[in-house]
Amino acid sequence: MSVSGIEGVGFTPYVAPTLAPASTSASAKAADGQGFGDLVIKGLDHLEGVQDKADTLSVQAASGDLSAIHDYTIAATEAAVTTQLTVAMRNKAVEAFTEIMRMPI
Repeated sequence: MSVSGIEGVGFTPYVAPTLAPASTSASAKAADGQGFGDLVIKGLDHLEGVQDKADTLSVQAASGDLSAIHDYTIAATEAAVTTQLTVAMRNKAVEAFTEIMRMPI
């Protein structure tokens, strides 16, 4: 799905990478070099980049150097949504870890 014209303002939607099926995860990891830890690091790097872009545009907007305020609005919204998604994923991971730790041995 795409919204025409939104790429023109510099917005590139984040597409989450897909994980390989469990039966071929070892061979898939060797083939493309991405394990779960790599995906987490890549996602956090993306989050940092989005937040840095929003911070830069906010400084430009505050100093009057930004010609189109909607660029900042879009970047700030993208940063907020990306942060909310990251926090939700972290909460689910902590919840899953807690459930695993509660399992009897």
